[in-house]
Amino acid sequence: MPGSNLTRDEASARSQLVATESYDVVLDLTCGAETFATTSTVHFSCSAPGASTWIDFVGPSVERVVLNGVELDPAAVFADARIELADLQESNELRVEATGAYMNTGEGLHRFVDPADGEVYLYTQFEVPDSRRMFAVFEQPDLKAAFTFTVTAPAHWEVISNEPTPKPAPAPGARNADGVPADALATWVFPATPRISSYITALVAGPYDVVRDSVSTRAGEVPLGVFCRRSLTEHLDADNILDVTKRGFAFFEEEFDSAYPFTKYDQIFTPEYNMGAMENAGCVTIVENYVFRSKVTEAIVERRALTILHELAHMWFGDLVTMTWWDDLWLNESFAEWASTTAQAEATGWTDAWTTFGTAEKAWAYKQDQLSSTHPVAADMVDLAAVEVNFDGITYAKGASVLKQLVAYVGREPFRDGLRAYFAKHAWGNTTLADLLVELEATSGRELGSWSTVWLETAGVNTLTPEVEVGQDGAISALSLVQTTPQEHPTQRPHRLAVGCYSLTDGVLRRVKRVELDVDGERTAVPELVGEPMPDLLLVNDDDLAYAKIRLDERSLATALGHIRAFEDSLPRALVLGAAWDMTRDAEMAATDYVRLVLQALPGETDSTLLRVLIQQASAAALTYTAPVNRRAVVAELTAGLRAAAEAAEPGSDAQLQLVTAWVSFAQDEQDVAQVRGLLDGERELAGLTLDQDMRWALLTSLATAGAAGEQDIAAERRRDNTATGHEKAARARAAMPTEQAKEAAWVDAVETQGLSNSVLAAMALGFGRVHDESLLEPFAARYHEVIDRVWSERTHHIANSLATGFYPLALASPKLLAATERWLVEHPEASNSLRRTVAENRDTVARALTAQAADAAHTPT
Repeated sequence: MPGSNLTRDEASARSQLVATESYDVVLDLTCGAETFATTSTVHFSCSAPGASTWIDFVGPSVERVVLNGVELDPAAVFADARIELADLQESNELRVEATGAYMNTGEGLHRFVDPADGEVYLYTQFEVPDSRRMFAVFEQPDLKAAFTFTVTAPAHWEVISNEPTPKPAPAPGARNADGVPADALATWVFPATPRISSYITALVAGPYDVVRDSVSTRAGEVPLGVFCRRSLTEHLDADNILDVTKRGFAFFEEEFDSAYPFTKYDQIFTPEYNMGAMENAGCVTIVENYVFRSKVTEAIVERRALTILHELAHMWFGDLVTMTWWDDLWLNESFAEWASTTAQAEATGWTDAWTTFGTAEKAWAYKQDQLSSTHPVAADMVDLAAVEVNFDGITYAKGASVLKQLVAYVGREPFRDGLRAYFAKHAWGNTTLADLLVELEATSGRELGSWSTVWLETAGVNTLTPEVEVGQDGAISALSLVQTTPQEHPTQRPHRLAVGCYSLTDGVLRRVKRVELDVDGERTAVPELVGEPMPDLLLVNDDDLAYAKIRLDERSLATALGHIRAFEDSLPRALVLGAAWDMTRDAEMAATDYVRLVLQALPGETDSTLLRVLIQQASAAALTYTAPVNRRAVVAELTAGLRAAAEAAEPGSDAQLQLVTAWVSFAQDEQDVAQVRGLLDGERELAGLTLDQDMRWALLTSLATAGAAGEQDIAAERRRDNTATGHEKAARARAAMPTEQAKEAAWVDAVETQGLSNSVLAAMALGFGRVHDESLLEPFAARYHEVIDRVWSERTHHIANSLATGFYPLALASPKLLAATERWLVEHPEASNSLRRTVAENRDTVARALTAQAADAAHTPT
């Protein structure tokens, strides 16, 4: 539907013509399993009476359109996701009666049936352009309005929206195609919202269970609710969720000097969710994976807390004050990343939150920033299609890194004071980056135009390398930091960073000196360290203040490779290992050497996020970056190392859980498979390991991938775990089986057939790409390139993107695959920019892998 891809120019023209006042949306959710009835009554003004515009709607049909009392023919005015409105008056009333479709893609109004009890659960996901899937609306963020929702649904449901849920009234006259007795239906009429954007309106409905509380705010007591499906209630740790939430309220109200702007705050854990969470005003939806039915790692618990704080920060930055257009999507998300990490570090028990940010988020940013699709932090969002593919590592992680530097540049207190002025001036309005910079310039006295140009309007990540000379006395005689830029993005940037000197004493690397300085241009001298003894390890960007890749001098690298466990703290170890990973990806270190370095680092590691990232990176290095001739041996070495580390880990520890899960994902030889089978059957025990349901699925999927478990085993486990998660885990295990038939079935069901939900498709993609024998995927390289254009045109954006990335046969990572993907890009210049970007990113990943494979072959004995 070309008309569904709203452009920035169209939105700007429409907002100059139209000013929205209110929406009265009436929804009947009793019409059956496929569709619902939706009626919108919209009041809006027009600055040029007699002009024409359109309102957006995506759904099966429009039954009635009445503009200012005049009936319009739906067949004549509704097409291509737009309802044309001609001859507007200065003040207008529009009524649209239509039929909406429930989705199973995590977009629009999503409908889910719980396999555990057959209950129906609904929730909305509207960002970026999907409120139009539930009601007729001027779908753009700067046309704010007051929204009133009236909902008819089964009387035993919880119905939740942006405003407090009213007492329902009986609805005996409602349609009831689901066979629900008429007296079992009810209607809820919600109060009107403040003026907000349509993408943060929300509706959640179903027999959700709830834990209620309240929090004291500057505006008085605000009701809190934590909701989940009934079949998950026994696993809901609401006390922890509410504690983090209350800490966030106190922190943000003080930091922003602004009362919480809405009337209540509900958090609903919803099934089959596409993202981590969504900042609907007063009605936040969160992926229900954060309701932990089995033991999880501390990294995941920490991540949930960050997600809670991220969405709460949006209540001010994003909901109270909203971007004018999606050009400032980065600012919306980067600010929430910065604010939530700051709150986590300063207001919760996760005081090392910035270490976690540097370990995980920055690695994501660095990876994204080195793809051909990289873009400035402040991206040029010409249309909705461009917006949808920019929820990436630049928008979130690099943007937050840059904001962290901005805070250091202007000072924390001036930054805080600028935010306070910004919220006070622009409450309930729309803004651009320039509006924020004006306030920060006023409070800090800094000119920020040039800073914005260099950091926000150019792409790419720079590299900082120490160039050191040592005299005969062992002292540093000269030290400079050399800044290099990628050829495609040759922008030199200013950095505020630290250089640390570490001495190896009694087997421990301790920092003995630290200097902080400004780095700018190609070469920056560090006179403060001249005359100091050359340390065993010189660490550029100590404390992780700067956004840049770093390198180690020869002596420091040798120290790191030989003594990676010697650091007293996890942050410098993470920075050194991050540098080694960058070197591996840039073909400056052999992948085999990197895997061995990680195996040295794993034993005794207690930082949960660092452990998770190291396992992921070592796995990628072994499976993708090693030379094919070396791969089998390296994978065997990694498997043995993971097994040894798992067996040596503290019983019941976070490390044990992560290491066991990683080891079983590689298990393929007879000994490993037998040990995995023993753990699953209970014939072998590992002290402290909890054989809960998710661990059972990890073990069974390991056996399925190795060809040691089949359909009967998976079906039996599925019966044991009759839940939505069990359904997804079973789909993943089936797709992982090492047979042509299993891979073919997964491909046909996911790629060539429509109907599976977003979460099942994602699970199948994980299983499909999981192979010990890459040749199983060879037939699908050609098929992928044959069908991906059609898939992209026929599916919703999220599903298409999920298939285009998840079913790309990356495990092959060969010259043949690279050539096929490059040929597709040449032969499909007419494909949508968003699809070409996704395919190009696949191409970039393979090209980098081939360069790393060549380096591994050149430097590693075969």
